[in-house]
Amino acid sequence: MADLKQTSLYQMHVDLGAKMVPFAGYAMPVQYPLGVMKEHLHCRAQAGLFDVSHMGQVVLRAKSGVLEDAALALEKLLPISVAGLKEDRQRYGFFTNDNGGIEDDLMVANRGDHLFLVVNAACKDADIAHLRAHLSDVCDIEVLQDRALLAIQGPASQAALERLAPAVADMRFMDVITVDILGAECFVSRSGYTGEDGYEISIPSHNAPDLAQALLAMDCVEPIGLGARDSLRLEAGLCLYGNDIDATTTPIEAGLSWGIQKIRRLGGLRAGGFIGADVILKQLDLGASRKRVGLSPEGRAPMRAGTPLFADMDSDQQIGTITSGGFGPSVQAPVSMGYVPAEHSEIGTQIFAELRGKRLPVKVVGLPFMPANFKR
Repeated sequence: MADLKQTSLYQMHVDLGAKMVPFAGYAMPVQYPLGVMKEHLHCRAQAGLFDVSHMGQVVLRAKSGVLEDAALALEKLLPISVAGLKEDRQRYGFFTNDNGGIEDDLMVANRGDHLFLVVNAACKDADIAHLRAHLSDVCDIEVLQDRALLAIQGPASQAALERLAPAVADMRFMDVITVDILGAECFVSRSGYTGEDGYEISIPSHNAPDLAQALLAMDCVEPIGLGARDSLRLEAGLCLYGNDIDATTTPIEAGLSWGIQKIRRLGGLRAGGFIGADVILKQLDLGASRKRVGLSPEGRAPMRAGTPLFADMDSDQQIGTITSGGFGPSVQAPVSMGYVPAEHSEIGTQIFAELRGKRLPVKVVGLPFMPANFKR
């Protein structure tokens, strides 16, 4: 663990008795003494605090001083409408490659005079190099090295955070504001990756421990590790980069076509023009040959990533693979996601997974497994 990077909350995690594990080059808490199951259920019922400071935070400013120039430049790298994003709003997006595959998924916010990006920890060095290679002539690219990122998620998250920053109560899902919290300038978005209402808070690293301790002092807030973070996002039907989406999966195959606004599609005013557009726009028009689906195994045994899928009990030909899976504490049943051919993707279709040499029935189901509770 000595060669791993540490977030500014590392000592707090240790003091709280967290089990620390390597993750994306950082020492991160996988669980606390409460345990993954109880952490998960606490977040669904009240509020959970996550350290996501390993994520990358990047500011893009147009050299011209005109935000639209930065937005249109960024649109060459991802298929979402950045120029159509209103001030103090953010949206989900993805960098794509020449084959239409997803190089990373990210959040993009319009902050009035600049764009604010949050990218995945494991991809951030590659993402920053990608931005610099393609946008340096148009944009100044600033990587924020001295800011932590915390997430508070769950139905009590507003009640907890508004005690420290009353302005957050008026925010809607995907709003972004700058607000003072305990004397620190924070960038707060009403968003997260659990399917629950909540906030992500970018804060100067040296102020992060005070904020974390203030939130954890509230009865409704518990610290949550990577284990429960994974089970929460799986129940919410959300993709984990490197598992459910990667450079070989397109947004259409992944069921993320909702993230491509009409203006960037065929017939739109700014259609195409992004890397991999030919592949992605064709799939949007004609459909993809395979699809990410929800999977409900029969019985209680979880079916995890890498489990092969077959059309029937006897076929030798594998048709797909589970990309995420485990036990869903909220639904009290095993839940999985994976890719299958389009002809096997209809809800209700029965296929089979091979687990320890046995073929077990699995049903294709809709996503998410748990309905989202965002504040619209």
